[in-house]
Formats: sequence, structure tokens, C-alpha cells
Amino acid sequence: MPDIQDSPESMPLIIPRRLDPEDAQLALQELQAILKRQEVVDAIAQRQHEDEDASNLLEGMLQRQHEDEIRQIINALHPADIAFILESLPVLQRQVVWQLVGQEHDADVLLEVEDWVRESLIESMDHEDLIAATETMDADEIADIAPDLPPDVIAEVQKGLTEAERAQLIEAMGYPEDTVGAIMDFEMVRVREDVTLEVVLRYLRRLHELPDHTDQVFVVDRLDRLRGTLYLSKLLVSEPESLVADVMKADFLSLNPLDSDADAAGAFERYDLVSAPVVDDQGRLIGRVTIAEVVDVLQEDSHEQELSRAGLQEEDIFAPVLSALRNRAPWLLINLCTASIASLVASRFEDTVSRIVILAFLMSIVAGIGGNSGNQTMTMIIRAMAMGRVTGANVWQLVKRELQVTFLVGACGSLVAATFAWVISDSYAVAGVMMAAMVGNMLIGAALGVLIPLLRDRFGKDPAVGSSVLLTFATDSLGFFLFLGLATIFLL
Repeated sequence: MPDIQDSPESMPLIIPRRLDPEDAQLALQELQAILKRQEVVDAIAQRQHEDEDASNLLEGMLQRQHEDEIRQIINALHPADIAFILESLPVLQRQVVWQLVGQEHDADVLLEVEDWVRESLIESMDHEDLIAATETMDADEIADIAPDLPPDVIAEVQKGLTEAERAQLIEAMGYPEDTVGAIMDFEMVRVREDVTLEVVLRYLRRLHELPDHTDQVFVVDRLDRLRGTLYLSKLLVSEPESLVADVMKADFLSLNPLDSDADAAGAFERYDLVSAPVVDDQGRLIGRVTIAEVVDVLQEDSHEQELSRAGLQEEDIFAPVLSALRNRAPWLLINLCTASIASLVASRFEDTVSRIVILAFLMSIVAGIGGNSGNQTMTMIIRAMAMGRVTGANVWQLVKRELQVTFLVGACGSLVAATFAWVISDSYAVAGVMMAAMVGNMLIGAALGVLIPLLRDRFGKDPAVGSSVLLTFATDSLGFFLFLGLATIFLL
């Protein structure tokens, strides 16, 4: 009897699932609605006293129904989307949802979530579940979350590693944070330069799968010293009889494990890299960095800079109030002190302001425009410093350039400000003082916008942390002093 095969018309249509960040947003809303319903059920059950057995039975049935709905929603998502949802829920709800995430997702989710969420997830996991999740990770991935893992879990996981994997884990954990060694992975393909491309192709076909983001294989000698790189695109279009040595690239970018991860990210951006080898001081290949790690570094640095400008550190948006207070209070108190000093400066000119009341309305413009001008300059300088474009040889050239640009911008803007001051005061003298003070304070802001981050960097501090607070203090205090001082000299 002949085989009967399904015709194309009779085969079911399979629509591949497309990853979409909006799916996570919709799933979050559904989960929040389910969790809200469960809270209502719990509240009603606590008030029921007449038929306690029936109430407990109903509560249990509804809770199991809600848990099934949550499992169905959460386990159908990508681990990165699960991580997003956990980060977006308050601590208690986060724990409820985390307990319902399938064990097959545990390792990936722990690697995807932010540090401040990972700590709470690990604390809620059983010892056995935590070991089971960690054992599925590569050595470099274990090193990433090692600071959050209990020491006994790390010791237990190490027992299940091979000697090579254990050595890789110890090596990865030994590199400082924010270095290439801390983000490199150990999965890569090595070949020798004295073999043919046909041999390389046969070797690649025997592998179960290529490591993620493999765009090149690394050519090493017998001592594992890196000799060159062979791109897969070149491998596929070259004659199979060619030797690796004849096709490989001998000019390549390599990284040292102690290089800054920010410098590595800059190199990836400059040279449009997908991966790059990491070699030690003897030139031996010890790992690689891929675009996946670089994107994480860039995103993390961007978030840190945004928070640093306000004097903040990363925090759980649902963390207890006292925890948030410890994060936010220090720089706010510093800002309060600096604002008090600025007010003290203004109070020294009480007699001037009492005689010409209009000055009280105008001096905030002078202080504000100086701060905005300085922030523009500071943003440009901090970015240039992050890209490595600021050196000791060009510092004063940058200061001079920023002063020139600010003077031209200030001259144009001060004409508008002076016109406004003349309209509301009907005094050319007030307009002239307004113009001079505005240009002067903008120049002060520009100079400090360059010098503050440079000085903080010189003393080993993050150039972005609190710089805007210090700049605001300077432009407010000096702006009030300059404007009211000129008014005292020329208007009284």
C-alpha cells in the first residue's frame, strides 16, 4: 500500500512566534489584574467567619486557578520578558510570580534581571533549586552572579564542574568589576594555521552548535598564542584546499582582560565588531568578548550616567522607603546646603534688592541660564571623556573653545534678556546690568562645566556623580553675587 503524504493544503499552518516587547507589557497588565483579583479574594476570605471550611475551599480553588493563569502567561514568555515583569512588580507580588516560573527558565531569568532584583529572587529560592539553576550556567555566567550567591552554593556548584571549567570560574571571578575579564566568555572555536579550510569545515560540522555570536574562529599555535582570525564569511567563499595561514587576518583587534569594559565597548563601536579575542600578557588566547556583552555594558553605563548626574545609585523602585531614603538623601542634603549658601549670598544684598525690587524677579533668570549653559558643556565633556577624547594636551583648548561658544551664545541671548528687563523695569541701566551678569554667569557655568568633571576624574571619582549639584551651587551663588554686585555698583 503506497504511503499517503499530506498535501501542502492539508498541513496545518504554523505561524512562528515573533518576539515583541509589547507582549511583555500586555502580560504585565494581565498579571497585575490576576494578582489584584487574588488580593480581593484573600481580603474577603479573612472577613468570612460563618462557614470557615467552605470559605477555605473556595479560596483554595480560586488561588489555584489564578496560579494556573499566571503560569500559563509567564512561562510562554522569553526569559528577558520574564525579567522585565519581575522588575516591574512590588516585592511581594514579584515573589509570588517568581515561584510560578518554570525551573527551565530560572537560570536565564537570574542572568537577565537587574542586580537589585536578583538578590531578592535568590533569597526566596530553595537551596536545591538554586544549585540546579546555577549548574546549568557556563563559568562566565556563574561569575556574573557570584556576588549574589551564598558561598555554600558556589562551593557546591564547583564540585560539579570539570577542572577546566573550575579554573575558568576562578579566573573570571578574579577580575575586577568593569574590566574585560569580568565580561568575557570562554566558549570559542580555535584552529591551527597549518591546516586546510576543508579540515576546518569538517571540524565545525562535528560541533553540536557554534557558540553564540560566532563570526570568526581564532587561529592559535601549539602554545595557544593567537596568530590571527578567520572570518566565517571568508571560510565559506574560499577554496577548501587553501591553508588557514593564507586566508586568515593577521591584523586584528585583541583585548587584555584588565582593559576597561568601556574601552572595549568603544572599540566595538569604532570597528563595527561582533566579537573580539581576549589575550593575556604572553599573547595566549584566554577568552572572547561578544557584542551581547558590549550592549549590556553600554546600557548599564548609560543608566549609571543618568542616575549619577542626579547623585543617585540604582535602586528597586518598590524598595522600602528607608532604603530609598539612604540612596537619595545624601546628595539632596548637599544640594540643600549649597542652596542655603546661594540664599546667604543673595541676603548680603538685601539693601540693594529692597531699593530696586525688580531685581528679585530677574536674578533667578541669571542663575538659571548659567546653570543650563554649564550643564550643556558638562554633558559634552563627560561624553568626550567616556570616549577617551579628552587628554592633558587638549584640556585648555577645550576650556577656551567652550568659553568662546558660550560667549557668542550668551551675547545673543543677553540681548533678549536685556530687552525683557528693560520692558518690565523701564530702565536701561537695569537692562545693561542684566546683560553683563547673564554673559558673565554663562561663562562661569561653561568653565566649571569643563573643570568639575575633569577634577573629579583627576582625583579618581566618577565625573558624572553629583557634578550637576556642584555646578548648580556654583552658578547660583556666583550668579547672585555677580548680578546683585553689579546692581549695587551701577544702580545705587
